[in-house]
Amino acid sequence: MPSTTTELMDVTPMIAARKLYKRFGRAEVLKGVSLTIDKGEVIAVIGPSGSGKSTFLRCLNHLEVIDAGEIVIEGDTLVDTDASGCCRYAPEPELRRICRKMGMVFQQFNLFPHLTVLQNITEAPITVKGLSREAVIPQAEELLRKVGLLEKRDAYPARLSGGQKQRVAIARALAMEPDIMLFDEPTSALDPELTGEVLRSMRQLADERMTMLVVTHEMAFARDVSTRVVFMDEGEILEARAAREMFASPAHPRTRAFLEHML
Repeated sequence: MPSTTTELMDVTPMIAARKLYKRFGRAEVLKGVSLTIDKGEVIAVIGPSGSGKSTFLRCLNHLEVIDAGEIVIEGDTLVDTDASGCCRYAPEPELRRICRKMGMVFQQFNLFPHLTVLQNITEAPITVKGLSREAVIPQAEELLRKVGLLEKRDAYPARLSGGQKQRVAIARALAMEPDIMLFDEPTSALDPELTGEVLRSMRQLADERMTMLVVTHEMAFARDVSTRVVFMDEGEILEARAAREMFASPAHPRTRAFLEHML
């Protein structure tokens, strides 16, 4: 029986990155990186500092421009490379539409210091999506409830702990209703005792089947929450396996050495 349109849509990868190359000057940071992510997957990207993990993430949502390769988000081509080797990005309106499918949480919280917690969350839906404040506030309050910070709705970022700021940043990204969440080492700027509250919010998103790509040094999160773990080193993906398999029996010698050092 022929596949229906719905069935075809269901098997479309959320992210398909193929042979991505990226240079900064003479330094080749990405060397042909390819990765496909399906709906509902939680992918943890691990590896030593300087291996290209964050650059890979930033290329996916156009914070960095690739030198070669192809990125397709939910069937829409963000960028491809023509026969002459030139990258061709989608036209600007299409580019913005595709990038809005992805929310991103950074190492630093990047909250607006002059806005309250609630205003930080409602700013983008009002400014970018053109929604009314009255329509956005109930959603923003529900997101604050989800991350356990509703009582901080009228506080300013300066009055929050690092973990609270990062949870507000997660709520702010979710306010744009993305299909995919990208996390760039979201706990690296936090004291160890504040890391757990952020990871709990991320675990909840994973339980809700949010598609997530997480660059992280939190090995317990990578092992227990992610569906697959990707190991990067020197601009390449050396290994990508189911999380339990990766931690039980890594195949690549560099992966084994890294995990032995981290665990």
